[in-house]
Amino acid sequence: MTPDFSAAERAALYRAIALRRDVRAEFSGDPVPDEVLERILDAAHHAPSVGLSQPWRFIVVRSLETRRSVHDAFRRANAEAATDYDAQTASQYEALRLQGILDAPVGICVTCDDDPQRGNGLGRRTMPETARYSTVCAIQNLWLAARVEGLGVGWVSIVEPDELRTLLEIPKDVAVVAYLCVGYVTHFAPVADLERDRWETRAPLTDVVDYERYGGRAVTVSSAINEKA
Repeated sequence: MTPDFSAAERAALYRAIALRRDVRAEFSGDPVPDEVLERILDAAHHAPSVGLSQPWRFIVVRSLETRRSVHDAFRRANAEAATDYDAQTASQYEALRLQGILDAPVGICVTCDDDPQRGNGLGRRTMPETARYSTVCAIQNLWLAARVEGLGVGWVSIVEPDELRTLLEIPKDVAVVAYLCVGYVTHFAPVADLERDRWETRAPLTDVVDYERYGGRAVTVSSAINEKA
């Protein structure tokens, strides 16, 4: 079957995937127009979801006061996280820039209804957690749409969900999945920050592809994603 997309369109998709970054320190502070924000949210809302349940909700946070409260919650969680490491690793950890909550003009808290009315339970009897997996697919859609719009996204996972629940008045039966910092950037880094800072390296594709069974020997495969695209 002939692809529905041209070679240039396919290349653009793979390029967007390769150049997507978890942005921390590069936010310019420029405002995000409503129509641009709506486009990336609409892209998120077009993600696949189990049973077409669409279990996600996106809470847009623009208020500086609220973002300061989220930042305070981050600082508390970050201090706790640093205690998990030995002295040398903790020093490296504390040097990392792990959030852009006050620099990005928009925060988006993504939540999930683990037992949504939509979809009539299709596909969740044996794997109920697929509602959250679907929500993560929506986040990835948003992230890629933001990249092609020139917006950076940073996922802040170092924050207690219950603190976000209180700050944003999220019901107890709704899961907090992500807090995202969104905004225009001064530049996109050529490599991921954690690679640049030597915290971790990207594993080769051959390390994560098995055949026929878990741990099955993988034949040589080449990556379709060119990190230098």
